Amino acid sequence: MLRSLHKIPGLVAAALILLLATTGVVLSVLPALETAQAPAVTAPAPTTAELAARVAAAYPGVEQIRRAPSGLITAFYFENDRPGRVVIDPATGEGVREYTPSAFSRWMTNLHRSLFLDDGGRLTAAAGALAMLVLCVSGCLLTVRRVGGWGRLFSRLRGPLAGRLHVEIARIALPGLLLSSLTALVMTAGTFGVLPSDRAAPLFPTEVSETMGAAPGDIAALAAVPLEDLRELTFPYPGDATDVFTLKTVSGTGYLDQGTGAMLVWADHGPWQQLSATVKMLHTGKGAWVLGLVLGLTTLGAPVLAVTGIIIWLSGRRSRPRLPAGVRADRADTIILVGSEGGSTWGFAATLHKGLMVAGHTVHTAALSRFAPERYTSARQVIILASTYGDGAAPSSAQGFADRLAALPAAPAIPLAVLGFGDRQFPDFCGYACEIARLAEEKGWEQLLPLDRVDRQSPQDFARWGRALGQALGRPLELAHQPALAPTHPLTLISRRDYGAQMQAPTSILRFALPSVGLWQRITGRGFPRFAAGDLLGILPEGSAVPRFYSLASASRDGFVEICVKKHTGGLCSGQLIGLAPGDEVRGFIRRNPDFRPAGNRKPVILIGAGTGIGPLAGFARANRKGRDMHLYFGARHPKSDLLYDEELRQWQADGRLASVNTAFSRTADRSYVQDILRKDAVRIADLIDSGAQVLVCGGREMANGVTAAMADILQPKGLTPATLKAEGRYVEDVY
Repeated sequence: MLRSLHKIPGLVAAALILLLATTGVVLSVLPALETAQAPAVTAPAPTTAELAARVAAAYPGVEQIRRAPSGLITAFYFENDRPGRVVIDPATGEGVREYTPSAFSRWMTNLHRSLFLDDGGRLTAAAGALAMLVLCVSGCLLTVRRVGGWGRLFSRLRGPLAGRLHVEIARIALPGLLLSSLTALVMTAGTFGVLPSDRAAPLFPTEVSETMGAAPGDIAALAAVPLEDLRELTFPYPGDATDVFTLKTVSGTGYLDQGTGAMLVWADHGPWQQLSATVKMLHTGKGAWVLGLVLGLTTLGAPVLAVTGIIIWLSGRRSRPRLPAGVRADRADTIILVGSEGGSTWGFAATLHKGLMVAGHTVHTAALSRFAPERYTSARQVIILASTYGDGAAPSSAQGFADRLAALPAAPAIPLAVLGFGDRQFPDFCGYACEIARLAEEKGWEQLLPLDRVDRQSPQDFARWGRALGQALGRPLELAHQPALAPTHPLTLISRRDYGAQMQAPTSILRFALPSVGLWQRITGRGFPRFAAGDLLGILPEGSAVPRFYSLASASRDGFVEICVKKHTGGLCSGQLIGLAPGDEVRGFIRRNPDFRPAGNRKPVILIGAGTGIGPLAGFARANRKGRDMHLYFGARHPKSDLLYDEELRQWQADGRLASVNTAFSRTADRSYVQDILRKDAVRIADLIDSGAQVLVCGGREMANGVTAAMADILQPKGLTPATLKAEGRYVEDVY
């Protein structure tokens, strides 16, 4: 419900919100420009009486003096029966230039306020403001749900660039967008008389002295009004003894006798007038030009939010399979909750959803982050399908689940089954699913089935678990899952560099041509996407529907796709890749890996890898620029056989992209591993990390464990640990 409340107004009102935001940004600059163009008021500032006397002396036919919230003072007068209007210098009362209202400002204001459609346009603009308000509130609640609570609202984000940029911009722009949308709605309500109103002005006096000639500079009531409080002073009509001075200030309106200068009638602004003035100031920035500029800057986020929101919506539609029609959470006997990072687990959820419906169950499927046991009033079982992000962390669609489960006073009175998805070659196989099972056990949540796990998206493992689930539910259940093939693109090999032959460990650097992408493909997101070093290239080997992933050693701007591949005994994909010749093709796709890359600052980076793990590290070095220290620690078998990127490493160190290169070789007389050279350089590494350096580790799990142990010893004198750095995002691993 909350996600739909955020998505639907955004999609429906995107164009209107973009128009209102763009015009609002332009209008936000105008108060600052008007303030800058207003003649400066020298100290001591004149009173309203002094200003009126000076203007009357310079323009005997003055009719009215106005002071805008920006401080710009204008006078309207008649001279030789011809009207005039000038910008006034308050120090002299004389005009500095002719006053000409901005046609552009008026045109832009009408477009922003009513779309040139009068009342209908005002209501349409108000609908846009309402949509923005709904988007702000729902987006804030979705972010809180995603990160796991209000206390983590500003925590570091993970996931694709569009999603992270959407939330980061929203965090900055949210206060301004909320204020703009709320004040716009209040102003519209006032325009159409929905809000109560105070009497705009006091009644015109019924009795006056019918004398004339009081000099403005001698009127005490005008002398009591500071210049900054003045809004408008209207002079009596010449020769009409029954007319009066009309004074308008920030606090009220009054009438003054033109003969005696006495205040005949005065009325303070009522609370609704004061509210209206405050709301107008907050919305337009008139009278608070700094606030106007701040609101304008935050409103600039609206176009970015619209574009990234549409990208997220399109990506979600492409990556998540269409689920069979389900029922509401309060009507379902089976609740399926999905924790997924890349989207593949949703495919298994769709298969399970359909299978349970065929077996006669009523099913509701949702993201694990939307866990809400109070809504499961008809449920007889809850089933959680959970993948693992990185080293045992919660995937993006499961953010906040653990906290909400821990906050429950008691476990739900509904049996639970947990199925994990992962890769058995990792020590922390299905780590997040194991964590869910542990938390559920501690909470006393009844288990429908023991924790089970699916290795490498195996349809066979899933079918086996499905049969066990069917037995637990008392109905046969056959789950024949067909993995959805990712949209792939042909990649043509253009060059290869071979290593490792002497060590009987064939390894190659494979460089593929960057697939050409048409403009329409790029706009619709169906072409080969842009990528960065550290992202993953998924390759579908012949004879398998399960992709293998390789870290990219290049970025889109390099103009090619490059990976490092080592041939594994019996390895289907590695064997096919190592066997490629220039001109051969494979099919692949990009998977984002945004957390594994140098942070966006100028602080040092420590790159640690072994074997083909140098791939993304080489990509980082290739993209580095002078001025940022980047230190490489690399382990291989033998310098004459396995030193990948040997020529480039020398060149990058010469041109400053690598500050240092440190190597370890395990098949030489001085046999050493990468953790050994880390310990030898412990003092420098500790100092670099203490000064804010980031550590990026890529390679096999065994190597990564050795590096972690070495780094723990290195950091101990500084009072730091790898775990602390990981929590700060300064120690990141990409292991296999």
